[in-house]
Amino acid sequence: MPDGRIHSIETFGSLDGPGIRYVVFLQGCPLRCLYCHNVDTWGCDSGTIKSADELVKDILRYRNFIASGGVTLSGGEPLLQHEFATEVIRKCRENSLHTAIDTSGAVPLKVCKEAIDEADLILLDIKAFSPDLCKKITGQNNKNALEILRYREEIGKPVWIRHVIVPGLTLNYALLEELADFLRQFKCITKVELLPFHKMGEYKWEEMNIEYRLKDTNEPTHTEVENAKKIFSERGFNV
Repeated sequence: MPDGRIHSIETFGSLDGPGIRYVVFLQGCPLRCLYCHNVDTWGCDSGTIKSADELVKDILRYRNFIASGGVTLSGGEPLLQHEFATEVIRKCRENSLHTAIDTSGAVPLKVCKEAIDEADLILLDIKAFSPDLCKKITGQNNKNALEILRYREEIGKPVWIRHVIVPGLTLNYALLEELADFLRQFKCITKVELLPFHKMGEYKWEEMNIEYRLKDTNEPTHTEVENAKKIFSERGFNV
C-alpha cells in the first residue's frame, strides 16, 4: 500500500462535513481552478510523506474531539491518491469514525471507485453544470464529477454538493436554476453548500509567480448569495 503525500492537517475543522472533524489536505491536483485558494497543493511531488497507519495513529489522538464528527480527506484532490485514501478510510471506519471525501470529481470513477464506495459521505464540488464553463474554470469538463454523483445515487450513499459562486462565471441565476433543476433527480443529495468566491488565497498565486486572472473580480454581495441560495431552497434542498 503506497504512502500518502500530505499538504497539511486541521485537527479541529468545522467546515468540511458534519460536526468537528480531523481534516487531511492531500497533496496534488489535476485541475487549475481560476479561483483556487490552495495553489500550493497542486504539485504532486511535495508534502509530508506518511503511511496510512501513521496518519490514523495521529487521528486517534483526537478521537474524543471528533467522535460526533469524523475525518475528512480534502486537498488538492484526495482521489489522486485513491489507494492511500481508501486505506485511511477503512482504518478510520474500523475505529468507528465517520469518513468523508471532499473532491472535485476530477478523477475517473473507474480509477477511484474503491474510495467512493468506502466513504460515508462525499462532498462533491460541482465546478459548473455546463461542460464548457467547467473547462474554462478548471481546465477539465465535468464528466467525471457527474459520473461519481450518479454512482453514489446508484449505491444509495449520501452526497453534499458544493458549488462556488463567482461573479462573471457561475453567479448566473439562469445557470444556477439549470443546475438546481438537474440535481433534483438525485435522492442521495442531502445538502447543497453555495460557497461565495473569496480572495483569501490570492497571495499564494503571487508567491508562486502564477498569474491570477480573477484579480479584478469582486466577491459576491450578501444579496447575491442569498438570491442564489433561494434558487436551491425553493426546490427543496437543504442549503
